[in-house]
Amino acid sequence: MRLGVIADDFTGATDIASFLVQNGLTTIQFNGIPASEEMTEAQAIVISLKSRSCPADQAVSQSLAALAWLQKQGCERFYFKYCSTFDSTAQGNIGPVTDALLNALGETQTVICPALPVNGRTVYQGYLFVGDQLLSDSGMRHHPVTPMQDSNLMRLMTSQATGKAGLIAAAQIDQGAESVRQALDQLAEQGISYVVTDTLHQGHLLTLGEALSDRRLVTGGSGLAIGLARQWTTAGTDAEAERAGRPHGDRAVVLSGSCSQMTNRQVAAYRKLAPACEVEIEHCLEDAEGYARQLCDWVEANSHQTMAPLLFATADAQQLQVIQQRYGAQRSSEAVEQLFAAVTRELKQRGWQRFIVAGGETSGVVAQSLGVTAFHIGPTISPGVPWVRDIHQPLSLALKSGNFGDEDFFRRAQTEFTDV
Repeated sequence: MRLGVIADDFTGATDIASFLVQNGLTTIQFNGIPASEEMTEAQAIVISLKSRSCPADQAVSQSLAALAWLQKQGCERFYFKYCSTFDSTAQGNIGPVTDALLNALGETQTVICPALPVNGRTVYQGYLFVGDQLLSDSGMRHHPVTPMQDSNLMRLMTSQATGKAGLIAAAQIDQGAESVRQALDQLAEQGISYVVTDTLHQGHLLTLGEALSDRRLVTGGSGLAIGLARQWTTAGTDAEAERAGRPHGDRAVVLSGSCSQMTNRQVAAYRKLAPACEVEIEHCLEDAEGYARQLCDWVEANSHQTMAPLLFATADAQQLQVIQQRYGAQRSSEAVEQLFAAVTRELKQRGWQRFIVAGGETSGVVAQSLGVTAFHIGPTISPGVPWVRDIHQPLSLALKSGNFGDEDFFRRAQTEFTDV
């Protein structure tokens, strides 16, 4: 096994798994820490946790348990995967988990590399950009759970961790892998535990992958996986792994819980093509199970259209503010998650086999409700978003982080991929 990945949410896990497969590493993803040691014959294992927004001590406990399981499988190199927009709060959970993993491995330094240039996430002078905007100016500043109001990764890291942060600038990365290694050693001598790496394009990711291939722990978004995987393989896409993960079945539904700017645009575009029903928070709070059955009846009644029916709790920033003021941010978020969980269970019982899901939290809930524990990674719909296919059940899922994909994502997920 070349790499063990600990991902802090479900879509983030599928994100990095897709890049590992595309760049030549056979990969299996587990939803949560496996109860046994079955099906670990792969070059990379990705464990998806639901640790992004839970209390920091829970995130640390889950992550350490995942690390221990991976070590039992013989893994020696590890990757803590978080969102390319560094989703976190001043209390965590990226900092506390990073500290815990470093301590458990007996290491004193790691890199902080959330960049994913293909999706517009770049880092310059330690500042994280989303497209041409600073992170703090992007739609992430309105995130209901982890509002990102600072773009400086060094400040963000030191605010929630215990050590000091430093920077390797783009100009030094341009000089090659050996220059990066030297910079890491110099920063270590200065007591720097968290090294933020500027990353402006894929060439930087490849250089970083070469420089970091022997490190026991790296942290970041999915982009760094491209550089690391290329160090360990000469093959391109693992075609057999992709075939095993191609979507199964012909009854599909689209579930959208994300309130990101891109998901808002995707929902708006898809509503012009397919039947759509907006989730009403008040009904979620009154009778989630009864309301779920009502929505499933609606899905079934609209399932014979060309495009799959859409259930969405997606709202723009102004709508979201009204909802949170009326019902409370945490209460409304939990109500929607519980509703999607109930809807998913009911649709599975009624024979649905394809689930296209927008939002990290929503994706985790859907996967748990379906009883998905391990799956093959299939073809990529958009960068970082593959189809995945359950190893044990005839179920396929497309699990999308809020800001990933283009406006036509929901349609393309259904029309561009077929069974083989």
